[in-house]
Amino acid sequence: MAELFEVQLSVSELTSLIKKTLEEGFYGLKVAGEISNFRPSSTGHWFFTLKDEGASIGAVMFKGSTWRVDFSPKEGDRVIVSGSLDVYAARGTYQIKVDTMTLAGYGEILAELERRKRRFFELGYFAQEAKLPIPRYPKRVGVVTSPTGAALQDILTVLARRAPGLDVLVLGAAVQGESAAHSVAARIIQANSLLLCDVLIVARGGGSVEDLLPFSDEAVVKAIAESAIPVVSGIGHEVDFALADFAADMRAPTPSAAAELVSASFVQLGESLSLLSAALRQRMESRLTVAEAQRARNDRRALVVRCQALLDSKEFLLANAARSLVQQVQSQLSSAESRVQVASQRLAALSPLAILGRGYAVVQHLDGRVIATKADVEEGQAVDIRFVDGKRRARVEEDS
Repeated sequence: MAELFEVQLSVSELTSLIKKTLEEGFYGLKVAGEISNFRPSSTGHWFFTLKDEGASIGAVMFKGSTWRVDFSPKEGDRVIVSGSLDVYAARGTYQIKVDTMTLAGYGEILAELERRKRRFFELGYFAQEAKLPIPRYPKRVGVVTSPTGAALQDILTVLARRAPGLDVLVLGAAVQGESAAHSVAARIIQANSLLLCDVLIVARGGGSVEDLLPFSDEAVVKAIAESAIPVVSGIGHEVDFALADFAADMRAPTPSAAAELVSASFVQLGESLSLLSAALRQRMESRLTVAEAQRARNDRRALVVRCQALLDSKEFLLANAARSLVQQVQSQLSSAESRVQVASQRLAALSPLAILGRGYAVVQHLDGRVIATKADVEEGQAVDIRFVDGKRRARVEEDS
């Protein structure tokens, strides 16, 4: 047996033997400790130290495993990691190669959340029939969140871009710590009692399960469930959840998504207006094209041709009208001449001269009065006798 230990080993051989012994003998480990000296690399790997009151050990979590962690590790976090030992031969050191990481007490938190969920369900906080519709075109949006957090800036940016005319009221509240639940609930109750807005967004940025616990508190859940103002929750990231999400009238995966839901109808209205504007522009362009074609037809040369054609047409009509007028005038003159000739003949037949021409004469006083009977004249009185070709003066003598 003594001869076995007298075998000479190189450093590499010894290290290889230790590496094989440790890596094959220590696998499927689950270790609890506090994160210290956390150093994420530019390549995406996490390097840190896991320690407790009596010891510490190096740890690494490669990029291919970090996606499984649903929180952002930081100095002082108490965690439970699972993995295996890894020996780094070049330095002769060993470390834990971490496959999974959870916050210490995470299981207890989930169990407590499940108990609360069942109790709140029995109290009717999650009742679907009590859900309120989100107004399509709210005039004012209330935002319950930290006034200094990134979540508020994300919400304001989205609303300013999608619904620039929308009034936004920020109801600042603590979103982390012992007073957070009371602060958020008080703001929701205040908005309802003063009728401050048409819809409420209750939001905060991402965080650990512990960070989101205030939004699973009964005070917050009850305030949301009893709110007469529709509530949209936007708590954490997509993978996060809080019991407030179940009580809200609508749940959004992120604060930005909550702002998008509230402003959705404004975007649709804008799209409809854009379509109408495009249709109107197209119709105007079409009419302008037609008008341009008409204007082209009405240029100087075309206008001269059209006017000449119009004049020719009118001259033809005028010539026909003149010829017709002349014919009508001639016809009327001939008819009038015939009528005049007939009237002249009738007049001549009735003329006293015609009677005189047949040998008759008219006896008149010197003043022109006609003497019709012998009683109209006395003996010796001068009279005029009118013949057809003139007159003679005579004196009356007594008839023998």
